[in-house]
Amino acid sequence: MSQPPSAPASGNRYRTVALAAAAGTTIEWYDFFIYALCTGLVFGKVFFAGLGEDSMIISFATIGISFFFRPVGAALAGHLGDRLGRRAMLIATLVLMGASTTLIGLVPTRDSIGMAAPVILVLLRILQGLSAGGEWGGAALISVEHAPTEQRGKFGAFPQLGAPLGLLLANGVLALITGLTSDEQFQSWGWRIPFLLSVVLVGAGFVIRRKVEESPVYEELKESGSQSRTPLASLFRHHWPLVVAGALLFAANNAVGYMTTGGYVQAYSVNHLKMDKTTILICVMVAAVGWLTSTMAGGRWSDRIGRLRVYRIGFVIQLAWMFPFFALLNTAKPGLVVLALVLYSVGLGLTYGPQSALFSEMFPTAVRYSGAALSYAIGAVLGGAFAPMIAEALQSSTGTVYSVGVYLTGVTVIGLVVTFFVKERKGVSLTDTSAEAPAITPTVQHSTPHFPTEESPA
Repeated sequence: MSQPPSAPASGNRYRTVALAAAAGTTIEWYDFFIYALCTGLVFGKVFFAGLGEDSMIISFATIGISFFFRPVGAALAGHLGDRLGRRAMLIATLVLMGASTTLIGLVPTRDSIGMAAPVILVLLRILQGLSAGGEWGGAALISVEHAPTEQRGKFGAFPQLGAPLGLLLANGVLALITGLTSDEQFQSWGWRIPFLLSVVLVGAGFVIRRKVEESPVYEELKESGSQSRTPLASLFRHHWPLVVAGALLFAANNAVGYMTTGGYVQAYSVNHLKMDKTTILICVMVAAVGWLTSTMAGGRWSDRIGRLRVYRIGFVIQLAWMFPFFALLNTAKPGLVVLALVLYSVGLGLTYGPQSALFSEMFPTAVRYSGAALSYAIGAVLGGAFAPMIAEALQSSTGTVYSVGVYLTGVTVIGLVVTFFVKERKGVSLTDTSAEAPAITPTVQHSTPHFPTEESPA
């Protein structure tokens, strides 16, 4: 079984692939997060006005709707990615996301065209969901499958950087626009600028990703003629317990992360704590830098001590900081809010950085794109889909933001428990050719789900 070459020249290739994956995911998540951020700051008034006290909850619900189309996008991209290759899906998902985001910036308001406005908005958000569902799997796999065995965590962390970088970029652009416009101007036309900017970013991303070579692991699979004709069927026949495990692991990270990426913290700070829009956006930008740092650290650290140990440490940090986070946030003092957000990002990074390597090592090559993408997409539905809406509803009904902390604590505990039912696979070969590959992942026997532990054989 071949491994990616380790000649010095290959080091540049690894970095080129990793940077291209990071650039693409950054643009994709910028597009996705801009919608979420504007949902809390603008859309409740521009598209859902007239719905009374529920307008903000309904507005946040449109974030969640798109998540239900992520598994569809993951299934489509996974099937094509396992059949046709990773590279083609990287380009297709980027273009779809960019087109739908740019069009959102052109949607007339409800005052102009009535109920057609929110309907069009939701349809475009659904297209964003389809793209997001397929994007991550391709970026993660092409990074990890190019990487040296002993550095999969490091290079697999690069596509993970797209989320904090996208959050940083989205908040930065909005902070700049809110700082240069009045509230009336921002509500009227200023919010459209970041969406229209997407067309420029996607153009740059398209050029970058066209230069990326196909995964050598996939090329070997193709040459052997071992591609599965029905990767989804093979995935669910032999590896569905791992899809469930992967989904629950990501859900525990995603629900916590969507407090900032989904716009809840920004909306809560502005609407309830009366913080200035630009101020809270800058606070989140600083936190995004912390998230970026801990994400890369998590990926690199997982190459040394294992993916699952890093996950466990991250989940414990999430649990320990949950209620202090909300206590500091409630002070509405920028310095303390930054401290709260930065420390909040540490656990997030440690449970996000190793994900590309972990998910890639969980599934055999023939179904790897489908397995990784669906685990990610289903986890996003379970964790992030309605996390901002649930948080808003809990805070509104109980009168305290600490009820949100209880909800997030429960989700995190589930993720922590799952880490003890998944086998550590750091360093396994990625060049297997069987869709079943029992040496790589567990099969379902006697209809009973089985997750091998670290002590038991796969």
